Amino acid sequence: MDSIEDYITEHIDSEPIILKQINREAQLKLLHGNMVSGHLQGRVLKMLVNMIRPQTILEIGTFTGYSALSMAEALGDDAILHTIEIDDEMEDHIINNLSRSKLSEKIKLHIGDANDIIPLFEDEFFDLVYLDGNKREYWQNFEAALLKTKKGGFIIADNTLWHGKVIEEIKSNDWQTKGIIEFNEKLKSDNRVEKVILPLRDGLTLIRKK
Repeated sequence: MDSIEDYITEHIDSEPIILKQINREAQLKLLHGNMVSGHLQGRVLKMLVNMIRPQTILEIGTFTGYSALSMAEALGDDAILHTIEIDDEMEDHIINNLSRSKLSEKIKLHIGDANDIIPLFEDEFFDLVYLDGNKREYWQNFEAALLKTKKGGFIIADNTLWHGKVIEEIKSNDWQTKGIIEFNEKLKSDNRVEKVILPLRDGLTLIRKK
């Protein structure tokens, strides 16, 4: 085995065939295929959903649909996952991926800016939010999502260690790293929530609304 991650993935639940195909196709066909959650994180997301038992999930940043399908595996019969993707060029790709699974019935795709779409959920509140959208707008997305998160609900923020760049000198035009650092710094002193960073893959922050 080449790495600890290889060892881990050899000793956890296997990656479903559909997700393995989606992952492989993303690496081959998409410019930023490495953005796919992947085997380990997919199984972690499924486990967290199993633990939290949400009726409603909001995902910000669909990309290929891999993470949405991973979470949907653990959803109950009447539960629903809303996922938002800002890149309309990904729409057909996402729809194709979701259609390959019977779990697509539990997933509702929204194309557009999360900051515009989230307020449209007027009477709906979420048990769980998965934040994995535009890093430059992480804090804005978080604030919008927190308003729609139930008391005691959870927000999971991905990429919060951002390839280790959070502890390096920042380039003046590196707006994505600046966005992650802003998010981490503001969250640290936010008394509305409890929070802990897990050094999983690229950093996963678990947040609980008080």
